[in-house]
Amino acid sequence: MNFSERDLLYNWHPYTQHKTAGFHPAIVKGKDALLWDENDKEFIDAIASWWVNPFGHSNQFIADAIYKQLTTLEHVLFGGFTHDKAVLLSEKLMTILPSNQKKIFYSDNGSTAVEVAIKGALQYFYNKGNKRSKIIAFEDAFHGDTFGAMAASGISFYTEAFKDSLLEVVRVPIPTSGNELRTIALLEQLVATNEYAAFIFEPLVLGAAGMVMYQPDVLEKMIAICNIHKVFTIADEVMTGFGKTGKTFATDYLVNKPDIMCLSKALTGGTIPMAITTFCQEVYDGFFDEDINKALFHGHTFTANPTGCAAALASIDLLQTDEMQANIKRVNSSHLAFEQKIKQHSKVRTTRVLGVIFALEIVTTSAESYYGSMRTQLYNFFIENGIILRPVGNIVYILPPYVITNKQLEKVYVTIEKVLEII
Repeated sequence: MNFSERDLLYNWHPYTQHKTAGFHPAIVKGKDALLWDENDKEFIDAIASWWVNPFGHSNQFIADAIYKQLTTLEHVLFGGFTHDKAVLLSEKLMTILPSNQKKIFYSDNGSTAVEVAIKGALQYFYNKGNKRSKIIAFEDAFHGDTFGAMAASGISFYTEAFKDSLLEVVRVPIPTSGNELRTIALLEQLVATNEYAAFIFEPLVLGAAGMVMYQPDVLEKMIAICNIHKVFTIADEVMTGFGKTGKTFATDYLVNKPDIMCLSKALTGGTIPMAITTFCQEVYDGFFDEDINKALFHGHTFTANPTGCAAALASIDLLQTDEMQANIKRVNSSHLAFEQKIKQHSKVRTTRVLGVIFALEIVTTSAESYYGSMRTQLYNFFIENGIILRPVGNIVYILPPYVITNKQLEKVYVTIEKVLEII
């Protein structure tokens, strides 16, 4: 048996109904924007493997940093100890984060970064004797799969089985064009009750909802409203962080900054699982007390893993190079040119571009479910043609490594054009 066949003997894959799913291609090698399976079939990784590989696969600069760290100190517990790479990474992050971010809490992945953020906001008010047990989130948001992150997420089939076990979350509409006033009015109504600890949001782009985009000015207003009513704002930049939107962080488009930020995915260049939750000084001060019971009792065995920190330091160094910044602009220009070409297509309802993110919505005669027949047809067509794309219902998006070549991008665009003719 080959690896794809042996895989199904024991492995349970995420977001997969194995009774109807077929074999998974077994990837054995990657370089830059390309992956190869065990049969030497080549794939263009047009979504950077769930948005984590901005600098491509098998990046030598990050690999060298990891190897050097592994031969020095692979891991040490962060409870009661620190180490040089965690200090250096925190210092480095402080030079690129919004200036109001003052404290960094390390964890393992995007869901746990969100979990820490929500727990931090809720316990802040508990520590102050002013218990607030609710949070506000966007409809159709996705913040992760742990319980706090699930509660904040609005995609029901992910959370339906657990809805009776989740903390209370009230949702407001995504403030897309035409929805802004309704969203702001509802937010004002909610925060005025003094029952809410935080408002969590994906800034400017809701990824799992289908790369739904909204404007910075309305988010500015929403943050300002929360500030007035002392409701903490949490920016989930797990997807948008580290260059995806054309700026280092999506919140760099804002004047009003969030109180808390969640980072993961591209943090280590797609090499080692790691996440970060950053806090403004006010939140941290709500835990700074002689009473041990007011500490943030949350931790992970691999918190601030030195090897992950070394990878993150190398990843940020790469992001800040002139070459990588030029790549981001090049991909954005290419997306904009493709958008102009494709947006008038009879089967295209809408298109949108921000940074290296491109999305188009295919015209349908009825509502298309997240994992419906159209999505399956699209996904299979792309895989057959050597392109890794994961449509969301009838929405096709591209979020490639920044190092993808113009020729590879053109193949992705041409393949999308081809699928529109047969769908």
